[in-house]
Amino acid sequence: MASADSGEWQAASVPVPAPRATVTHVIFDMDGLLLDTEGFYTEVQEKILARYGKVFDWSLKAKMMGKKATESARIFVDECGLTGLLTPEQFLEERESMLQELFPSCVILPGVLHLIHHLHANKIPICVATGSHKRHFALKTQNHQEMFALMHHVVMGDDPEVKAGKPSPDIFLAAMRRFEGNVEPSNCLVFEDAPSGVGAAKNAGMYAVMVPDPRLDVAYHKQADQVLSSLLDFKPTEWGLPPFTE
Repeated sequence: MASADSGEWQAASVPVPAPRATVTHVIFDMDGLLLDTEGFYTEVQEKILARYGKVFDWSLKAKMMGKKATESARIFVDECGLTGLLTPEQFLEERESMLQELFPSCVILPGVLHLIHHLHANKIPICVATGSHKRHFALKTQNHQEMFALMHHVVMGDDPEVKAGKPSPDIFLAAMRRFEGNVEPSNCLVFEDAPSGVGAAKNAGMYAVMVPDPRLDVAYHKQADQVLSSLLDFKPTEWGLPPFTE
């Protein structure tokens, strides 16, 4: 018999925590979660606002994140008091030319490849649900084709099934329906960085893991089922998924 202070006894006595839930399918947001693109939006919007003597801050950023382009443009103009000076359409046109130069240089965020390869190797169905439209998606992903090829499917913001942007659940419900078989919302785990995206996941009846930018006010964390500082901190077993083996 092992003594009370032996490593064998200690290992046997440590209980394995019960999972938060048992999920079978995983849905990833893209911007700011898989790819480091959010900084590009911030950089460009700061430049545009500087012309009007205004400053772009994170309270405004939080309201715009994850929204469709037309909605985020309206928020930008209204919140910054630019009505009569700049229309949402003019803002988008100006922003577009600058973003197109930046998007192809975006990089994959820490922990992303390890998690995606792990889930794919263990035959966990995975997909992407992004507010980005087709043209932006192509620019952002052109140097990351191998990673996106592992996804079962991708749903974009200009998809006909996505009638309303996040926090409407449309995009996540469309993503769920495109998996094979009858998948329920409670079987799905969504990874998001944006408050509106977490809201969309919860409105869809799904679980949400939030990986927010550290500059985002913690008040925006409250809807998430779990908040992580990085995908490097994610433990699959906490959600009933196969454990990492390395």
